[in-house]
Amino acid sequence: MKRLAWWLIGIAAIVGICVGLHEITSYSAHAQQSATITVGSMGSDYEVWQHIAKSQDAKKMGLTIKVKQITDGVQLNKATADGNVDVNAFQSWSYYQTYNQQNPKAKLAALGTTYLEPMGIYSKKYQSIDEIPDGATIAIADNPSQASRGLLLLQKAGLIKLAANFGVLGSVKDITSNPRHLKFKQIDDTTGPRIIKSVDAVLISNTVALEGHLHVLRDSIFHERLNKSTKDNVNILATAAKNEHRASYLKLVKLYHRADIQKYIKQKYYGTKINVNKPLSYFDN
Repeated sequence: MKRLAWWLIGIAAIVGICVGLHEITSYSAHAQQSATITVGSMGSDYEVWQHIAKSQDAKKMGLTIKVKQITDGVQLNKATADGNVDVNAFQSWSYYQTYNQQNPKAKLAALGTTYLEPMGIYSKKYQSIDEIPDGATIAIADNPSQASRGLLLLQKAGLIKLAANFGVLGSVKDITSNPRHLKFKQIDDTTGPRIIKSVDAVLISNTVALEGHLHVLRDSIFHERLNKSTKDNVNILATAAKNEHRASYLKLVKLYHRADIQKYIKQKYYGTKINVNKPLSYFDN
C-alpha cells in the first residue's frame, strides 16, 4: 500500500510538472504575441514602417512590429480607437485634431512627432507665384484638414488673406481678401498630379506628389517651410487615448528618429520628409 501511495504521488507530481510547463509555454507565447505592436499606415509611411519593423534598431530596442495597411485615414483612425491597430503613422497634427473634434467618443492621443512633408503649389502653366493671373483656377483638396492647410499656404504665398480666427476646419468661406479673384475647384486630393495640366495651379500634399513623381523642393512653385507657422502640419504617431502612456508605444517615437532610420528615409524620399524631433509641447500656442 505504501509503495502504491508513493507511485501515485510520483505520477501526480509528474502530471503537475507537465501541466505547469504547458501553462508557462502558453503564457510565454501569449506574452510574445501581446508584445507585438501593430502599426497602421498608408502610402509612403507604410513603406517606411515596413523598413523600420525589419531594422536592427527595432531589434536592439526590443520591439516587435507588425505593419498593417489601411488606405483610408478615417478608417485607420477608427481602427486605432477600436484597438484593431495599436499605433498609426500617417496623419498631421491638424488632421488628428480634426478627427478628435469630429469623434469625441473615440478620441486618439498623440505619442510624438515624426516629420513635416511640405505641401506645395504646383503649376504646368506658370513658373512662379507672381505669374498666376487674375481669375486663375486653383485646385484644392475636398477634405477639411488638407483644404485648410492649402488655404494657409496660399495666404503665405501672398495670394489671399484669411480670417484671423481661421482654424483646422477653415474653408474658402473664411477668405477675407482675394485680390486676384482666384477661383477654387475642389478635388479628391489624391488626383492632384493627374489634373495639374487642366488648372492654373494645384495644391498637392507631398505623399501624393511623390506618388505622382513630383519633388516638392524642386517641382513646386511655392512650398511650406519648417517653422512655427507650419507646426500643425507636422506628422505624428497616434494611439487610442487610453494607451498614451504605454512605454513600448512611446519607444516607437525614439525608434523613428534613430540615425540609421533617418538615413534610410532621407535617401528613399529625396529629403522631402523633413525630420521633426520635437516634444508635444511644440504644438502649444
